[in-house]
Amino acid sequence: MNKLKLKQILEAFFIEDIGDRDVTSDILFAKDERGTLTFLAKEKGVFSGSDVIKTGFSLLDEHVFIELFVQDGEEFEAGCTLVSITGNMAALLKGERVVLNLVQRMSSIATASKQACTLLEGTETKACDTRKTTPGLRMLEKYAVRSGGAFNHRYGLYDAVMIKDNHISFAGSITKAVEIVKSKLGHTIKIEVETESAEQVREAVAAGADIIMFDNRTPEEIAELVKLVPPHIITEASGGITLNTLALYRQTNVDFISLGCLTHSVRALDISAKVMECKEAL
Repeated sequence: MNKLKLKQILEAFFIEDIGDRDVTSDILFAKDERGTLTFLAKEKGVFSGSDVIKTGFSLLDEHVFIELFVQDGEEFEAGCTLVSITGNMAALLKGERVVLNLVQRMSSIATASKQACTLLEGTETKACDTRKTTPGLRMLEKYAVRSGGAFNHRYGLYDAVMIKDNHISFAGSITKAVEIVKSKLGHTIKIEVETESAEQVREAVAAGADIIMFDNRTPEEIAELVKLVPPHIITEASGGITLNTLALYRQTNVDFISLGCLTHSVRALDISAKVMECKEAL
C-alpha cells in the first residue's frame, strides 16, 4: 500500500471528523494523560487494515504504541482482541471512529474475498474485484481484497484497456475498436474485450484481444464460450455473480471471475473499540 497516499487519505478523513478540535476530548483530557484502547471482534472474519491503524494513530500521537495481535489476511474469531493502542487519551479518541470505520470495512471485504477463494478451491479459476469501489477508498478496498487472497482487476481507467458494449457501439465493431487501440497504444498495456455472444467471442479472438470477458452469461454458456478461446488469451466471467451463486461457475474453466459484490455491497464487520486501562499523567 502506498504509505504517502494513505497518509493523505487519513489526514483528509481526520479533518472531516475533527475539524479544528475535538470539543469533548480536548476539554476532558490533558496532553500528558495516556491510556490504552483495544479493538475487539464481535464476529469472526479475516483481518485487514494494519497500516491504517498504525498510520492513523501515529498522525495524532507520534509517541503512540501499537501492538497487533492479528496480521492482515489472518482469520480471527468472535471475542478476539485484534489490536492494542496505547497513547494520549484525547488522540486515541479523536482517531477511534475514522480508523475503526475503515478497519471494519476492510476486514469485511477481506472476509468476503476469502469466502470467494474458498468457493473456488480445487479449480484453476481465480476471484478478482472490479472498479465498483467506494469513491476515495479504492486503494484501501483493493488492498483488502488482496488480504483475503483474491486478485485485483484494473485499478482505474488508466492502467488497462477494457472495451465494453458502449465502446463497441460507438466504434462500430469489436474489430474496429481493437484496431484503433492497437494503432495508438504501447505494447505494455493489455486489451480486454467484453462479449455477449459466440460471434463476439470469435471476433475478439480474431482481433487480437489479450483478455475476453463473458458478460452476464450463465455458467452453461460460459463453459461453451471458453472453448472458442485459445489458451494464450485470458478469459473472465462477470456480471451479477455473487457469493451465493459463485459455486455454480466452478466448472466453467474460466480463468477469472470478477465480483463487484466484494466491495460494493459488503456489510461492515462488527468490531468495537474499548478502553482497557488508563495510565497516570507523566
